Amino acid sequence: MSEHPAGGPSGVPATPRDEAAVAAQLGREPRAIAAVGHRCPCGNPDVVTTAPRLPGGTPFPTTYYLTCPRAASRIGTLEGGGLMREMQQRLADDDELAAAYARAHQRYLEARDALAAEHGQDVPEIAGISAGGMPDRVKCLHVLAGQALAQGAGVNPLGDEVLARIGPWWEAGPCVEAGAGGVEGAGAVDDVEDVAGGAGLA
Repeated sequence: MSEHPAGGPSGVPATPRDEAAVAAQLGREPRAIAAVGHRCPCGNPDVVTTAPRLPGGTPFPTTYYLTCPRAASRIGTLEGGGLMREMQQRLADDDELAAAYARAHQRYLEARDALAAEHGQDVPEIAGISAGGMPDRVKCLHVLAGQALAQGAGVNPLGDEVLARIGPWWEAGPCVEAGAGGVEGAGAVDDVEDVAGGAGLA
């Protein structure tokens, strides 16, 4: 897959149906959804944009949260196969790749700052911290793929690579039916990292 899937527009408000689909994907009610970050060709959200502070006050660094359990499962297989270690080594060996990855980090921070301003939030606890290990580590491929989907091809080179490697996960149809409560596959990534690491729960 040389290009990202042609989903719906990013950054659009989530409808009640979208929220029901995300709840089915995650197996729980989502929190602090600010928008649909990317819509899968199947019609469901596959990335949600999350406010930088959750309703209970917890800072949340993962602005673009991958929700599709089918895509998440495939990415988990890549992580288990050692791709993160391989990418980490390439960052050390390739100055051009490292510079592009650092720019992706800045784009992530800029988007979160704009989101915080839009929601009237101040989140100094995660100032300068993006997600997924950026700007110089590779800690969560789900985060990198989420950014690549939400912000588009060419922003995060490692996120683009992850999407190319997992193939067209949507071809079998929707991973969930909104309101049905059933989730296909292993489930979306559901681990909380420390704020320096990047991933967390929407």
